[in-house]
Amino acid sequence: MRIAVVILNWNGEILLERFLPSVLKYSSTADIYVADNASTDESVLFLKKNYPQVKIIQNIANGGFAKGYNDALEYVDADVFCLLNSDVEVTENWLVPIEALFQENPEVAIVQPKILDLLKKDHFEYAGAAGGFIDQFGYPFCRGRIFQSLERDNGQYNDITEIFWATGACMFVRSTAFKELNGFDADYFAHQEEVDFCWRAKNHGYKVYYNGTSKVYHLGGSTLSNMNPKKTYLNFRNSLFSITKNLPFKKAFAIIFVRLVLDGIAALRFIFQFRFKHCFAILRAHLSFYRQFPKMYKKREKTKFLLKYYTAKSIVWSYFVNGIKNFNILVKD
Repeated sequence: MRIAVVILNWNGEILLERFLPSVLKYSSTADIYVADNASTDESVLFLKKNYPQVKIIQNIANGGFAKGYNDALEYVDADVFCLLNSDVEVTENWLVPIEALFQENPEVAIVQPKILDLLKKDHFEYAGAAGGFIDQFGYPFCRGRIFQSLERDNGQYNDITEIFWATGACMFVRSTAFKELNGFDADYFAHQEEVDFCWRAKNHGYKVYYNGTSKVYHLGGSTLSNMNPKKTYLNFRNSLFSITKNLPFKKAFAIIFVRLVLDGIAALRFIFQFRFKHCFAILRAHLSFYRQFPKMYKKREKTKFLLKYYTAKSIVWSYFVNGIKNFNILVKD
């Protein structure tokens, strides 16, 4: 099985200098690519000078995560793509259990490893943790991470199990599936494009898995921190995009109506916290979504929509009202 590790880079010379060595050290069986998203720093020159063994793909524009990978992967020949953030430190033998999972399960199209926090290595990291899920209103969360609450890694997620979505911070995907699904939706630009991608994959009959016997450490927040208003805007808007595209119309319409209320409550909460830019970001997210609704509706695929796609009824209610901050308690609630 040919694996290509593809790192998307945008003005990340410092990150490449720090994190690329671990990728090269522990990925001897894979081809290593850096897809540069029209950087204006010295990233490409740094690679050519210091790592001539790394294959460089230069995108002509910065199309964000989604378009950046779509453009770059057209030039990568492999059985499995590993989409890896530039701020990830990999570990010894990290590829071995992932490759085995793919070889033993042909129906599995997407896999993610355990994602731990580079700065607090005994805790899960925000982006992906131990595998992603959504609630019935389309809000994403993870095993090991619910909103801003991160669990300590005590081996509770050392399993291999099916999940709903895999993080784009470290996502393995069969090249055939990526091409069949036409890659990521470039209109997302960044954030939650992996949720939409995995949702579409599941609607096509593919499986998405988490393999806790492989682990990496993620710095996180290198492009946008978790508390950046632009990230709030993209997360809320793109979540509504995914609901529109991937659910039966009546269900999607009902959930969007509920989300109008729930997102409004979230905006009020930001006001009480004096985080007015985040409140405005939610308003902008909804306005952008309504403006682009016809376009998103046309993207609905004629596939069999999932009948049961959620793990929790309302992650918002469970977390903010019932005070549940642990995934294993959540699923028992």
